[in-house]
Amino acid sequence: MEKGSYSFANIIIDISHEKVDRPFQYRIPEKLQGKIEPGSCVSVPFGRGNTKRCGYVLEITDVPQFDPEKTKEILGIEEGEMSAEGIMVQLAAWMRKNYGSTMINALRTVIPVRKKSKTLLRRYIKLGVSVEMATDFYDSCVKKHQVARERVLNALLENPSERIPYELVTGKLNVTAQVIRALSEKGIIIVESEEYYRNPVGDVSASGKQITLSTEQENIVRSVISDYDNGVRQTYLIHGITGSGKTEVYIKMIDEIIERGKQAIVLIPEIALTYQTLMRFYRHFGERVSVMNSTLSPGEKYDQARRASEGDIDIIIGPRSALFTPFPNVGLIIIDEEHESSYKSETMPKYHARETAIELAKLVPGGASVVLGSATPSLEAYYRAMKGEYKLFELNRRLTGGTLPEVEIADLREELRSGNRSIFSRSLQEKIQEALDMGHQIMLFINRRGLAGFVSCRSCGYVFKCPHCDVSMSEHRGGMLVCHYCGYTQPVSKNCPECGSKYVSAFRAGTQQIEKEVNKIFPKARVLRMDADTTRTKGSYEKILSAFASEEADVLVGTQMIVKGHDFPNVTVVGILAADMSLNASDYRAGERTFQLLTQAAGRAGRGTHPGSVVIQTYQPDNYAIISAAAQDYQSFYEEEISYRSLLRYPPAAHMLAIQIWAKDENFGKERANKLRAYIDRMQILGTVIIGPAFAAISKINDIFRMVIYVKHEDDKALTEIKDMLEKVLNVWESKGVMRYLQVQFDFDPMNFM
Repeated sequence: MEKGSYSFANIIIDISHEKVDRPFQYRIPEKLQGKIEPGSCVSVPFGRGNTKRCGYVLEITDVPQFDPEKTKEILGIEEGEMSAEGIMVQLAAWMRKNYGSTMINALRTVIPVRKKSKTLLRRYIKLGVSVEMATDFYDSCVKKHQVARERVLNALLENPSERIPYELVTGKLNVTAQVIRALSEKGIIIVESEEYYRNPVGDVSASGKQITLSTEQENIVRSVISDYDNGVRQTYLIHGITGSGKTEVYIKMIDEIIERGKQAIVLIPEIALTYQTLMRFYRHFGERVSVMNSTLSPGEKYDQARRASEGDIDIIIGPRSALFTPFPNVGLIIIDEEHESSYKSETMPKYHARETAIELAKLVPGGASVVLGSATPSLEAYYRAMKGEYKLFELNRRLTGGTLPEVEIADLREELRSGNRSIFSRSLQEKIQEALDMGHQIMLFINRRGLAGFVSCRSCGYVFKCPHCDVSMSEHRGGMLVCHYCGYTQPVSKNCPECGSKYVSAFRAGTQQIEKEVNKIFPKARVLRMDADTTRTKGSYEKILSAFASEEADVLVGTQMIVKGHDFPNVTVVGILAADMSLNASDYRAGERTFQLLTQAAGRAGRGTHPGSVVIQTYQPDNYAIISAAAQDYQSFYEEEISYRSLLRYPPAAHMLAIQIWAKDENFGKERANKLRAYIDRMQILGTVIIGPAFAAISKINDIFRMVIYVKHEDDKALTEIKDMLEKVLNVWESKGVMRYLQVQFDFDPMNFM
């Protein structure tokens, strides 16, 4: 090798959860060139004594941090199967490349349990001598009136072969630690210590009850497991209507995977991670299952990671971060409600759990299968299933005891014309009264999503949209409408350009307003409200749901948190108020989100023995998302939506990169945003569509100005190339001190917009 043509590896030494922030650089010797990659476990000389230590390669570079001649060389590659830590380093490297981030941020994401917690010990006391000697000593204690010693020995002699918990002796027997120490020093008793794990599940034993599957459920399980046994590892999409028994399918698959000596990860959106859902897994699998979510203490999180790595559990359930549980032998990754936007991280790296799970499945020893499930699959997942990238299964029968509810669309324009200015249509009022008379329950869902001040006509339903981007514009101060994609502005019109009506206004509504209206129209109804205000304190979410499940209330009013996977058999009426809100968010996913929310909300009715009915209230009754949701017809919605996405080159028909720019000085931010745009233009990648820079929906937060550039292309590799080029530009700016006044982040196929 020529002098000066070295390559280097940045290495983390002995991944220690507290120290994943300090890589060390080593020179790659000629004999190892091309054999080392991110995630490789290597041996290196470390410290002043050059002690041989193991480390993981984070990245390979040709940029030296020190004099290359004085940089230590890697000794060799550690042989054997890659460890869980090595796999996570490889996954971090993939995330860093595909989502744009620093390697350290990616590493902190995949190895989240950094803080080692104090090991917990349980202590026991047992006899240290023969029963005869212990009996003689006991008699001696009685004679000497050594009452405490007498109590300890009496308890031990009752069952000489058993141990007694230390806390029982000090607590119930009222014996001091000093007495125990004295007996231990004489050798009469032995104090033993055993390490134990914090278990957030508690003592739940498996019921042993077998799950009976329908023919279509059984076919799915058999197909996936047969593929697995034949060495086929792929991604499956289960499209099952609400109440079709997806959870039973997951449980049976997990049973089969565990029998094969593998582990399973089950991802559930945090909002749907209810006690009700978890107990179904706990009762079936008992102590072999655990949970990982935001409510656990650091000690509990640390112990669940250890239990997983040491084989104490087989299944972990949790939101997207549970994906990084250090199982040594993952065989199955399940993502339930895969359409949920919470599977996309909003902090760097802005990874999506679906793509990351598929990558992890490729990296684990022997490979893993990935199963996605939803009643309303994301367009991305269904699009890939249609292209044959995922294998599609359908579950079309409701197994929860009930049929799909009857859905009615209430036209709020007609209600206004007939003089009804109430929040509730006449049909919904009648259905609520009927349900109350029969002792049934009602859920009223206010679709608050996308409440960004879109402007519409209440008389004909016309919405003011950007002529360039086909997304609704938002009302800003000064009476201006603004498009948050391209920055187009126009003044708010006093009259509707479609019908000439003067009923033109920004849409506003809230849960408190609905609660008041229910109390006014139905004074005897017991009402519970569930929104961000009523669920601030710990446990309040579960408390409200538990009260409603126990039928302590007749009506539950809430935002989207009430429609996620809950099962209330006595609910027969669901009212969906202001379906238009999410439909008119300034976001190309507005139609998809509306369809998903309405379908999920409608699925809450009629889950028991009584038939259910749903009323969708809207100013746009002929919108395809609303018509398809009312019919629970995913296929017709998908066909309409994908043709719109293809026409405008939005994901999944094409890919999109959002370049997000924050700056303290508005003019400086604009200048740098325009420079970034110019760099992209200069690349001249054929087929690229660039929008912006434009100000974000909220253009300033805490005196920081926010701008965004959107880049669209059919090939995601082209967008990665643009991101890589811009990262080099940002590194140059960093060296010149520019980045002290600027922050830039990348978001691929963003779920939410700035």
